[in-house]
Amino acid sequence: MAWGQGARKPLFGLLLRAQQQAARGYSSAFQTRVLGTHVPQNDIFPRRFSSQASSSEQMNLIKQLRERTSAPIKDVKASLVNCNWDIEAAQKDLRKRGVVLASKKSSRTAAEGLLAIAQDEKKAAVIELNCETDFVARNDVFQYLASSVAKMALSAQGPAELFLPFGPDYLENMSINLDHPKLSGETTVQNAVTEVAAMVGENVKLRRGFMLSTTAHGAVSSYLHTCPQPGLGRIAGLVTLEAEDSSALLDALKTVGASIAMHIVATKPLFLSKELVSAAALENEREILRTQAESSGKSQMAMDKMVEGRLRKYFEEVVLMEQKYILNDSKNVKTVLSDLSKEVGSKVTIGNFIRMQVGEGIERPEAAEGSEPVARAA
Repeated sequence: MAWGQGARKPLFGLLLRAQQQAARGYSSAFQTRVLGTHVPQNDIFPRRFSSQASSSEQMNLIKQLRERTSAPIKDVKASLVNCNWDIEAAQKDLRKRGVVLASKKSSRTAAEGLLAIAQDEKKAAVIELNCETDFVARNDVFQYLASSVAKMALSAQGPAELFLPFGPDYLENMSINLDHPKLSGETTVQNAVTEVAAMVGENVKLRRGFMLSTTAHGAVSSYLHTCPQPGLGRIAGLVTLEAEDSSALLDALKTVGASIAMHIVATKPLFLSKELVSAAALENEREILRTQAESSGKSQMAMDKMVEGRLRKYFEEVVLMEQKYILNDSKNVKTVLSDLSKEVGSKVTIGNFIRMQVGEGIERPEAAEGSEPVARAA
């Protein structure tokens, strides 16, 4: 019995020490699990916020950040979650991530968008700003940028040419001063385009532009079709009218010029006069007409007359001066200019003209669309 009681003491001590070590081990493991760096922060703190704030408060933060940035809702929410619902930090994070995403989207097709026109008494500038969807083209920030770039192009000191086509590289590095609740401050055109792309979540591109100027005594007129607001549209017509006599009143030139600009949008002329039709275009049309005439089985003399008659019809379709005037089809544009010359007491001529359409010549993923060439006078 004595031996049994003495043996229980060491055994009891061993069991006690084992329990203490197990407790210490569990505590250590618990601390490691709670405080260790292997636990993802995003897996804990957003949940903790969610338990402390109501869903209405979260929705209010999402709405505020969305109004500040115009970014897609899913990106707004992701930035807020990542930043513990700190709206200032989330806005900064959103801009950083947006610029990166914008660069990744730069290869996607952008065939929608708007044309923007800015003009004064002697000069006009038109630019094309593209995006991926018509929805973004209706965005207030996108429209503001398009208008601002057109105004900047008008004020740029470029080559003194009456007709100047330019690509995006002509404007991209120029400084532009913006004043919009969501887009403000001085930056470059390229940075402004990238920032708007980050806001709207689409590929945004400045594609091209044109500038038209008049001689000493003339007027620039323009017309925009599908116009969401003044100076913006999807199809543009611009024309310059010039009077030989410097005393001729320009108001009449501006009025008729505006109607001719609308005519250009509607009829898509390719050349100003018959003399300016390119030799290649003329020969190509003659070849088509000869082939059509030969199938008639008539004599050579009759076929020659058929070709010449149809060639006159071709000129009426593609030459601005020969086209029937859309406001009065009993006249052609040549007659309209003749009547205007009599009205102002001086010969009036067309200097240059342009027709532009959003996305023309861009091959869309779903189907290849033909180009509608820009028209101009020599």
